[in-house]
Amino acid sequence: MLGQELLKVFPDAVGWDRGEINIVNETQVNDKLKNLQPDIIINCAAYNAVDDCENEAGFALAKKINGGALGYLADACLELKATLVHYSTNYVFDGEKEQGYAEDAESKPISKYGESKLLGEQEMLRRPNLKYYIIRTSKLFGQKGKSELAKENFFDVMIKLSEKKRELKVVDEELSNFTYAPDLALATKELLKKQCDYGIYHITNEGPCTWYQSAKTLFDILGKDVKLIPVSADEFSRPAARPKYAVLNNNKLPKLRNYKEALRDYLNK
Repeated sequence: MLGQELLKVFPDAVGWDRGEINIVNETQVNDKLKNLQPDIIINCAAYNAVDDCENEAGFALAKKINGGALGYLADACLELKATLVHYSTNYVFDGEKEQGYAEDAESKPISKYGESKLLGEQEMLRRPNLKYYIIRTSKLFGQKGKSELAKENFFDVMIKLSEKKRELKVVDEELSNFTYAPDLALATKELLKKQCDYGIYHITNEGPCTWYQSAKTLFDILGKDVKLIPVSADEFSRPAARPKYAVLNNNKLPKLRNYKEALRDYLNK
């Protein structure tokens, strides 16, 4: 979802998908990157099946993709003197702070997925000479990726469900921000263009909301008559714990537009 938007804003970039590079293979990472000699490497790869991470096999894979692979990419960047851009998540936080989380807040994940993403951040941070940007984001939405493993975003799921049901139960918890993939891609370009200080950044669209609140916004924009029933997270049995409050406070960069405006753009397209 994000990679295809980055290729639009970086038209001269080389894009590699899963079939072209396996980032958990250290030798392949080194060989391909040394051959290409890039100045900047942007990693959009992730294992983001949050609930599957709670089982042993899923967590093992998540640790390789979200964690160990970042060590390989970071070492390759050090060798090439290249900059590494990597995307992380609000799930590295425990969700106890109603006021949200600053870029330097203590990480304390409550799910195996969050643990795996934190491992990736730590792989980068333990290399003091690495030129890097860790961009934490949340609730990504946009055009579905072309990969057979690409997930549908929340809004598309809601629209499809509304075509089958006139009444939908939606979780009215887990406060955080949505992020429109094209907006995130443009913000990434600006971050690099302005040569901002290396470090951790939070980039999301403005307007914290729960899943229920955002679903209500969606159907209001569409003018669609769907009965929405707000429920607690306990209504749905999910293996992974979700942060209750996981707003990423952006204290370093210009704010992105409100997600409602971005959602209108997405629906119009």
